[in-house]
Amino acid sequence: MSDSAARDQDAAETESAFSHPVVAPDVSAAYGSHPDQVIDFYAPRDGRAGAPVVVVLHGGAWRAPYDRLHISPFADFLARRGFAVASVEYRRGSELPQQRGSGPVAGRWPETFDDVAAAMDALPELLARHMPSADARRTVVTGHSAGGQLALWAAARKDGAVPVAGVCGQAAVCELTTAGAARELMGGTPAEVPERYAQCDPIQIVPLAVPILLVHGADDATVPVRRSRRFAEAARAAGDDVTLIEPSPGGHRSHVDSRSVAWRIAADWIASRKLPDP
Repeated sequence: MSDSAARDQDAAETESAFSHPVVAPDVSAAYGSHPDQVIDFYAPRDGRAGAPVVVVLHGGAWRAPYDRLHISPFADFLARRGFAVASVEYRRGSELPQQRGSGPVAGRWPETFDDVAAAMDALPELLARHMPSADARRTVVTGHSAGGQLALWAAARKDGAVPVAGVCGQAAVCELTTAGAARELMGGTPAEVPERYAQCDPIQIVPLAVPILLVHGADDATVPVRRSRRFAEAARAAGDDVTLIEPSPGGHRSHVDSRSVAWRIAADWIASRKLPDP
């Protein structure tokens, strides 16, 4: 696909993806004192007890203008498939005075990662309080773009309160060292803060030791699919169970559009996971 065609496709996908009305959650709950430390919960629409949990981490280059609202139709779709859904908000951008007025900044080190970890660890208590029909012991994590990076990182945590049974990255940023916005997220380049990248870069922390699905549009002009290919190769070499699916046509923002193939692939894979029995 030519650069011009890719840009046209990206524009069309963006318009389609953001055309869906926001779906209000059944309940929202704070996992910290900051306004962005909140989780939106969507109850399984079939009302079943012991429903598996899907943690959703939205994308948007870790930048503050992009929040969890644009991913709410996907959360609602999963709830209609019988899952209890936890859509996590986290701190993005920056509050440093010298950076105000210079445009949105990508992420905050270490707050962005601290928030995802805190949300995951608060999940059992919050589910017991607000959604007792769900079973946090049966949890899958998914995320789009920057949220895919956070999902892969969250799945790799070995000391978390929630056992993760699988992770799905949709057009995920699998290599922080090749993502320009990651320099702001990490507070420096790989040469300047290598220890941070070593802790958080998905390709550097394999094996994740959970089943992995990567859905990455073959025509993605924002996060090239070759990065997911390299991650899949590295993860398999480390012993991980990895499936990579490349929908075509498919660009970066098709992954948050309910009319896309990418949406259905992710939902079907999550539904097919052999999760621990309740």
